[in-house]
Amino acid sequence: MYFYNLIKEMASKNDLILFIDMDGVIASYDIGKNPFDFLHKRPLTQNIANIKEVSELENVEVCILSVCREDSQIEDKNVWLDANAPFFKKENRNIISRASQDWKSAKDIKTDFLKDVKTDKQIVLVDDDNEVLKHIHQNYGNIIVLQDSELVD
Repeated sequence: MYFYNLIKEMASKNDLILFIDMDGVIASYDIGKNPFDFLHKRPLTQNIANIKEVSELENVEVCILSVCREDSQIEDKNVWLDANAPFFKKENRNIISRASQDWKSAKDIKTDFLKDVKTDKQIVLVDDDNEVLKHIHQNYGNIIVLQDSELVD
C-alpha cells in the first residue's frame, strides 16, 4: 500500500510517467547458471501486483525501461512481459540492447533514454541499480528516482 499511496500522492500534483526496470524489480535477478535466460526468470509477483494497481490510477502511465546484452533478448523480455505483466502496453516497453548501443553501460543507456523523453509529465524511475539511481539523481533533478524497495510494504 505504501507504493500505491506514494504514487497516488505524486499523481495528485502532476501527471506521471513511471519507468520500471525489469531485472531485479519485477523479475528475479538470477546470477546463477543462466543469468540471461529471460524467458524463465521468476516473476516478483507482489511487485508486479503493486505496479499493476498503480497503473490503474488516473494520471499515471507505466512503462518498462530495461537493458539487455543482445538484440535477440529483446523479444525474450517481451514474451516474459506478455506472460507475467501484460498490463505494460507494447508501445510502453523500452527494452534496449547494449549491442545496439555500442556496449554502453546500463547507467549510460538509461540516462540517455530518460534525458531524451519529451513529456510534460513528471518522470519517475524505479530501479534496483544504485549506480543508475545515484547518477540520475545527481545529474537530472527533474527526474524522481525510487529504489525498488519502495515497492515492498
